[in-house]
Amino acid sequence: MTVYSTYKSKRRRKRVNPAAVIAVILVIAAIIGIGAYFGYNLYERKTHPLEYENYVERYSKEFGVDKYLVYAVIKTESGFHTDAVSNVGARGLMQIMETTFDWIKNKMGDDERVYYDMFKAEQNIRYGCWLLGYLYEEFGNVKCVAAAYHAGRGNVNEWLADKRYSKDGKHLDNIPIKDTAHYVFKITRAMDTYIRLYDK
Repeated sequence: MTVYSTYKSKRRRKRVNPAAVIAVILVIAAIIGIGAYFGYNLYERKTHPLEYENYVERYSKEFGVDKYLVYAVIKTESGFHTDAVSNVGARGLMQIMETTFDWIKNKMGDDERVYYDMFKAEQNIRYGCWLLGYLYEEFGNVKCVAAAYHAGRGNVNEWLADKRYSKDGKHLDNIPIKDTAHYVFKITRAMDTYIRLYDK
């Protein structure tokens, strides 16, 4: 055997198997994909936390509201800040307006409360859950409830009675106020994320 033929033989033995390379690439891609999935999952859990869980669990059950809707409202309205105040004066986690507070207080017969209590997590969630429960009893679906929470019951009832916005008088097909439409989108998206992350 010549030196040249021996060299060629050694080169052949060092050739890489393409199937093995593909297999290694697929394994690495799978590991990266799994890592990215769990990393994103952890990120979403940070942006969609279960803060004030005891209060949310207690009052969502008491007033017949899906707890993930409550979390979605808190996240969208205040980002879980008890001291949040909107540019129109709404207060607390679920951004209760003073006129809304007075109306709920009267409905609940809750003479002990003052509007400053809306900066307290428990009382704000209690009032917010009562309102969501009241709206859900009236409208029966999350989209209408979210729209009414943002724009008021009167507006939603008008839209439901108008064929341009509701074909069946029960569900909103279109929302004529842009801010309210965007608000409803944020609430339903946040609620879907909460369900995906925690409802297992």
